[in-house]
Amino acid sequence: MGFIRILICWVAWFISLNLAAQQSFLVMEYNVENLFDCRHDTLKYDLEFMPDSPRGWNYGKFRKKIENIARVILSASRENVPDVIGLCEVENEFCAKTLVGYSQLKEAGYEYIITDSPDERGIDVLLLYQPYTFRLLNKKFIHVPTVSIGGRPTRDILHASGRVVTGDTLDVFLVHFPSRSGGWRKSEKFRLMAAGILKSAADSIMNMRSNPNVIIMGDFNDYPQNKSISDVLAASRPGDTIEKNALYNLMDGREGGTYRYRGQWGILDQIIVNGNLLGEGNIRTGYSKACIIDFPFLLEEDDKYGGTTPFRMYNGMRYKGGYSDHLPVLLELNMHH
Repeated sequence: MGFIRILICWVAWFISLNLAAQQSFLVMEYNVENLFDCRHDTLKYDLEFMPDSPRGWNYGKFRKKIENIARVILSASRENVPDVIGLCEVENEFCAKTLVGYSQLKEAGYEYIITDSPDERGIDVLLLYQPYTFRLLNKKFIHVPTVSIGGRPTRDILHASGRVVTGDTLDVFLVHFPSRSGGWRKSEKFRLMAAGILKSAADSIMNMRSNPNVIIMGDFNDYPQNKSISDVLAASRPGDTIEKNALYNLMDGREGGTYRYRGQWGILDQIIVNGNLLGEGNIRTGYSKACIIDFPFLLEEDDKYGGTTPFRMYNGMRYKGGYSDHLPVLLELNMHH
């Protein structure tokens, strides 16, 4: 009996040791659709989201929107909140502060970085992070000069480097590529430019670091098979051979989508990683570790095309109190230390 008890104790100890040595790290991306405050920024076209606009946007609706986003974030994880979250379409720092400090997220203790881009509507990208699991080392905003080739000003690319529990550096790029307004063909050159700038920034990090761990996420306003992703970033679904410094799109080839256009689901929100994260290093992930979050409360019936569609805040100018026109994406990494 004594031997069996010792054996049971040894097995329990071994299991606990393995669990302690492996930690889950969650990364989430979500285009929250028009998170605007109710005040006019004189330098931006934000009049659509004012109390006296046809939308009737007001502080009560703003608060509801904040709580909705907090609910999605808190629902996304099982035990722990996501460690790093990229949000697209956030107007300013007031929105960021309200979300992390005056919502259900307050207890989670997020810190944040927000860009201050030249986008005409005033929307930016916002990165929330857990300062104990992602210790910020450096942040950088990368300008995309679409105006120089006849486009409208667009969002900067946000690059944050952080130290994780393994002691390794994790480099996160958050993007919101130029929109498809005017048609995707006509606007494609602006996304190709943004992808080129992103690719050279990611390549320089991968060349500089001996052990690079790169995550690129955001709303690309392009699908996995479009040129900006398949050609310029050269990111596709991981196959049998993995190269350390190549990019792999963990959303390529998935069922469903993050956005519905005329009754068709497509994946505009993507998470792309470098091959090093798909190997046997201290930080590991894989194709099966990424998913689209499609909780029933994020969806509603599509009256026009049938099936379901994202449950939005507005239907045209009619207020509905939903979430966003996009669904979030989530990636789990395992930290071995």
